[in-house]
Amino acid sequence: MTEVAPKPGQLLVASVLLSEGIFSRSVVLVLDSDADGALGVIVNEIAQTRLEAVLPDWVDAVTEPRLLFSGGPVSPNGAICLASVARTGEEPPGWRRLFDDIGLLHLDTPIEIVAGAYADLRIFAGYAGWEPGQLQAEIANGMWHVVSSTYADVFGGRPHDLWRQVLRRQRNRLAFFSAYTDEAEAN
Repeated sequence: MTEVAPKPGQLLVASVLLSEGIFSRSVVLVLDSDADGALGVIVNEIAQTRLEAVLPDWVDAVTEPRLLFSGGPVSPNGAICLASVARTGEEPPGWRRLFDDIGLLHLDTPIEIVAGAYADLRIFAGYAGWEPGQLQAEIANGMWHVVSSTYADVFGGRPHDLWRQVLRRQRNRLAFFSAYTDEAEAN
């Protein structure tokens, strides 16, 4: 068995085998993956809690649709902020690069210095996490498809359509799953 270790910046797209639960039709952006395990955030799930209820000062700073996203089942009362720097090569205070020009922004950063420093911001309640070897086993069992991400996958304005969009753009048999329905007779 060849172990597939996703890299930060790649997407985990839920296979049709994950038809129930929190990961059904989810798209997870991998933030970290190494010998200690993996973690990421679900980029296509809106949280039930309103952003203004928990981080009112950040509402105007985040990218449309200006909502709080549900990043996953681990630490749902915690928050992770992904931010893309406005000017390539800069590293503003409170920000740590993950991949390309996307990184983590500490939410204790004064909002006054956030304005203008970032092209896009998105805040996630919780995250998805896997123990060492767990994600690789799930991938080997066909539960996840590992694919490349685009900037729009992370900060796009239509998160509810993302699962189908990501599958549709694949240049292999995965594209067929973009038309998958829950009614077996229709597939």
